[in-house]
Amino acid sequence: MSSQGQVLTKGRVSQRDRQLLLFDLFYTGHHAGYILHLVRYWHEQQLPGHLDVLVSPTFTKSHPDVVNLALANSQSNINFLTITPEEEAALSSQNSGVDRIVRSFQEWRLLQKYVRQLSPTHCLLMYFDSILLALAILGSLPCRLSGIYFRPIFHYSEFAVFNPSQHERWLQLRDKIALSRLLHYPRFQTLFCLDPLVIEHLDKFKGHVKPVYLPDPVQIYRDGEANVEKLRENLAIELNRRVFLMFGSLQKRKGIYQLFDAIARLPSHLCQKLCLLFVGPIDSPTVFHNRIAHLCESLPIQIITQDQFVPDRDIQPYFQLADVILAPYQRHIGMSAILVRAAAAGKPVLSTNYGLMGEIVKRYKLGIAVDASIPEEIAQGLTQFITHSPETFFDRSRMQCFAEENLAEKFATTVFQNL
Repeated sequence: MSSQGQVLTKGRVSQRDRQLLLFDLFYTGHHAGYILHLVRYWHEQQLPGHLDVLVSPTFTKSHPDVVNLALANSQSNINFLTITPEEEAALSSQNSGVDRIVRSFQEWRLLQKYVRQLSPTHCLLMYFDSILLALAILGSLPCRLSGIYFRPIFHYSEFAVFNPSQHERWLQLRDKIALSRLLHYPRFQTLFCLDPLVIEHLDKFKGHVKPVYLPDPVQIYRDGEANVEKLRENLAIELNRRVFLMFGSLQKRKGIYQLFDAIARLPSHLCQKLCLLFVGPIDSPTVFHNRIAHLCESLPIQIITQDQFVPDRDIQPYFQLADVILAPYQRHIGMSAILVRAAAAGKPVLSTNYGLMGEIVKRYKLGIAVDASIPEEIAQGLTQFITHSPETFFDRSRMQCFAEENLAEKFATTVFQNL
């Protein structure tokens, strides 16, 4: 691979109309799904112009299905490109505040380099938060610019349950200062926000940039229902157990250890009715499995784990077979597709009451919201779901409205209609 990066798909077939660049150097979590929705929509709608998707080498190795979607058509006007392996290796992790600041300026330099090389007419930053600080300090680009803003926090003080830490106060200040500059940049066009409650607060900056609510997309595949019973059989879920699903990257920040502490507080007669299903890559396998082994030795509980990444097409059956979806995230900023997937499956959530997630659960009546930092509160929520019908704790019509607002088609349509 050359120092100029690598083109992974077919060459350009037209120079007419727009030359759009999608910029995203992350490859875990939602990132592949979002790019997949946009590439699929561009392909199916036969949009004019040309689409470049700039990702990391690890992205292409981890998500060949997304890249192959562009390769499938010989007349495709979509190119996947990567930064070099050396550039990826040099990128800072995001393990600390300092790391995130360093990463912001590294991404800015790479963005400048590839914008000069590719000469797009418009660049969409798929993870605006990561580069926000450097963009505010160092200035705009030679092309039009838009971004997807995942985790606004400056408006959280308006929420009933919010007592900011020192770090969160810093994030609020950072975002207010950065946005007061960025929203006045002449080439900045659209700021997409996954937080529907922040739009009115962005309007107060009185910049010319258009804030647009962006649905958090979930693609529903028609063959999903047929796979549910087969999946249940393969997982060997025991009869007469209520299934509580925790899905996605199984990290400390998702509240898995607070959940374990909560389970340890439950009486045996409730644990006999409980099946915990963990699906997703495990961040610290040794600690995770040690905690599970201890619980299984002391309580009559069934715990099933699948330590693997699940492709987008195969996700929804897990939500359909579950009775309750677990989301005890620890001071999570922003939206979570877990809430959307739960709503699409018609299943209630046991969620954190913090921030946007807590507000969404309460406003749409999606389930029970608790202080997820306190195991006793999680245990109380679990008890309610075990001893009562899960349907007692949500409003099906409001849940359905929430799910319909976040269909994948609406996500892609909203993006391309506002670029």
